[in-house]
Amino acid sequence: MTKLLVPALAAAAIQAADWPQWRGPERTGISAETGLLREWPKEGPRLVWRRSDLGDGYATPIAAGERLYLLANQGMDNEYVQARNISDGGIVWTYRLGNVGNPDQQPSYPMARSTPTLDGDNLYALGSDGDLVCLEAATGKPRWRKSLRADFGGKPGKWAYAESPLVDGDVLVVTPGGAESTLVALDKKTGNVIWRAAVPGGDAAAYASAIVSNGGARKQYVQFLDKGVVGVDAGTGRFLWRYEKTSTGPANIATPIAHQNYVYSTNARRFGAGLVQLHPAAEGVKAEEVYFEREAPNTLGGQVLVDGHLYGTNQQGLVAAEFLTGKPKWQAGGGPGAVLYADGLLFVRNEDGSVVLADASPEAYRERGRFTPPDGPRHTRPREVAWVYPVVANGRLYIRDLGTLWCYDVRRR
Repeated sequence: MTKLLVPALAAAAIQAADWPQWRGPERTGISAETGLLREWPKEGPRLVWRRSDLGDGYATPIAAGERLYLLANQGMDNEYVQARNISDGGIVWTYRLGNVGNPDQQPSYPMARSTPTLDGDNLYALGSDGDLVCLEAATGKPRWRKSLRADFGGKPGKWAYAESPLVDGDVLVVTPGGAESTLVALDKKTGNVIWRAAVPGGDAAAYASAIVSNGGARKQYVQFLDKGVVGVDAGTGRFLWRYEKTSTGPANIATPIAHQNYVYSTNARRFGAGLVQLHPAAEGVKAEEVYFEREAPNTLGGQVLVDGHLYGTNQQGLVAAEFLTGKPKWQAGGGPGAVLYADGLLFVRNEDGSVVLADASPEAYRERGRFTPPDGPRHTRPREVAWVYPVVANGRLYIRDLGTLWCYDVRRR
């Protein structure tokens, strides 16, 4: 399995099958889970429980041990973090973050967006209005708070903040956006500032989440900002490089993929995907384009890299492509969706609400199951679809859509 350099989630309590942060244990959309169902019946895997009392939101949950954690909102004045039981989805505690950010955004999708990050007994969460908190995971008791707007002069995109905080060792990395504190590194225990990265151009924050890379012989944080993908030195926040070609669409959402000296990024929908190779340079790091490919996986549902091949969706549907060339190996239908990998399988939540299981193989598309969760919410906003990423943790598949959360048993018996 192809691996990304791992952010240091230090908790001894976090198990291999947990999903403790955005896109899983290593922020790659890849799970270490094994022993999963190879085929689904026509009606889908067994439904364990369904909850429709979450509140609104597009935020993906996390799952660790006996708890789920996720963000939601009720109206525009109450965005909150909540902890729920794995056993039945029942509420354990809630903590109010603040208001929903940019409520007058157009097109209008003002809701909770971010995924919290679990690190030991701390839970880090970022609200859509820039309210950043460290909570005691067991109780929801606050340990420290910051505001990306008030404390850092933050500049979010028009759809407000959507980032999921990155924990790397003792450091917490977030993206206020703007001229002086485009990215910041904080002491994860206290919230004190370690450094501020002033990226040239003063980009607004986009909607992606930062990752760690050692490309170009330099440890760095890679983030997709409003004007392009950038790398900043992990120790100092010094700006290193930028790649702009994938930033021409409506929303920079998909988290980049870093592997060895390469970084893959893509804009939403039809605009294409690009791969850059990072080289050591006198001023730090140089990013050289390897390719820009319009048919490679390129939608806002993210991509996974497994054994030299990318899997994700384009406008037509699920697609497999060579990582180093971007050339598709096969193309399936079904339209755009969000994807994760576990146990040799691809789990895809399509924007039309269906959930698909397929082999993660470059040889051919082989579907192993398809169903649509029952009694889902209605999408009433223009162009609103099922955007929330799926989660696989400890033998269960979690699917969220607005205020509803489904839990399915996907263990092989």
